[in-house]
Amino acid sequence: MELTPLQKNLAIGIPVALVVVILLGMWWYNHEPPIFDPVQKAEDHMAVHGHAQVTGFATTSALIDVTDVLLTKRGGYLSNDIMPPWVLLDNVPNWEFGAVTQMRDLARAMRNDFSRSQTQSAADPDLEEADPLFHYDHARWIPPATEGRYERARDHLEAYLDRLSDPGQPDAQFYARADNLADWLAIVGKRLGSLSQRLSASAGQRRFNTDLAGDAEARQSTGAPEEVIVKTPWLQIDDVFYETRGSTWALIHFLKAMEVDFADVLAKKNATASFRQIIRELESTQEPLRSPMVLNGGKFGALANHSLVMANYVARANAAIIDLRNLLQEG
Repeated sequence: MELTPLQKNLAIGIPVALVVVILLGMWWYNHEPPIFDPVQKAEDHMAVHGHAQVTGFATTSALIDVTDVLLTKRGGYLSNDIMPPWVLLDNVPNWEFGAVTQMRDLARAMRNDFSRSQTQSAADPDLEEADPLFHYDHARWIPPATEGRYERARDHLEAYLDRLSDPGQPDAQFYARADNLADWLAIVGKRLGSLSQRLSASAGQRRFNTDLAGDAEARQSTGAPEEVIVKTPWLQIDDVFYETRGSTWALIHFLKAMEVDFADVLAKKNATASFRQIIRELESTQEPLRSPMVLNGGKFGALANHSLVMANYVARANAAIIDLRNLLQEG
C-alpha cells in the first residue's frame, strides 16, 4: 500500500520533531544553579521561622539550602532519572554527585564533631538520623527513591535547627572550635586533592610511586611499580570536570556560612583573610564554560585543557586549606 504525501511527511516529521524536543529538553535541563548568598538565606530562614541567631545557625541553614537547591533546581534531581531526555544527560548528574559528596561529609562532621563537646558525649538524635539518609544511594530510582531520603534528611536538619535556636533545649548544640573546623577541613582537603589528581590526569603523565614516601617502616597490601602511568579515560574527562564543579559549588556555600559561625575562632588565629582566600579560589571554578564541550587539549597545545585549568584552582584552594589547618592547630 503506497503512502500518501501526508503520511510520508508525518513518518518523517514526527521522529524529527521528537528528536528536536528531546534536544531542547536536554539543553534546558543541562543547567547548573548559580551561587546564592548562604548568610542572607540564613537570615531569611530566621525571619520566616522566628529563630534566634545562634552559633551554628548559618552552617546548618547552608546545608539545608544546598539540599533544597539540589532537589528543586531546574529539572529537579536528575541522577536517578531513567526516562529521556533526562537519562541522556550526564553533566548535571555528575555535578549533583559532587555536591552530594560535600553534603555527606558536612552532615557526618556535624554528627560526629560540631554537635558534640567531646568524644564521650552523645550524638544529636536528629543528626544521627540525617547523616545515613544523605549516604543513601544517590542514583536509586526504585522506591524508596533518593529524593525522598534527602527530603527526610533535610527535615531532620530543620528539627535540629529548631532545637538549636531554642534556649529551652540545651541538648542541641553546635561547637565552633578550632579543632572541629580543622578536622572538617582535613576531609575537604582529601576530597579536593583527589579531584585535583583526577583532573590533572586528563592529559596523562608518568608519576613516581610515592605511596610509602616519608615512612621507612610503612607497608602496603600488595606491591606496586616504581612508576605508574595515570590517565583519565577520554569518556570520563567531562564527568570528573562536572563532579568538581558540583563539589566546589557546595563547598563555597558551606565555607561562607562557616565564616560567620567561626568568626571568633578565625579572628583569634588571624586567619580570616586566609579563609576568604580559599573561598575566592573556589569561586574561580564556577566561571561559565564558554565552550560547547570540555576540551582536552595538550598541556601547551593550541587548544585549551579545561580540566588542567580547573585542577589549578582546586590545587591552590587545597594548598590554602593545608596552611589554614596548620594555623588552626597551632596553640
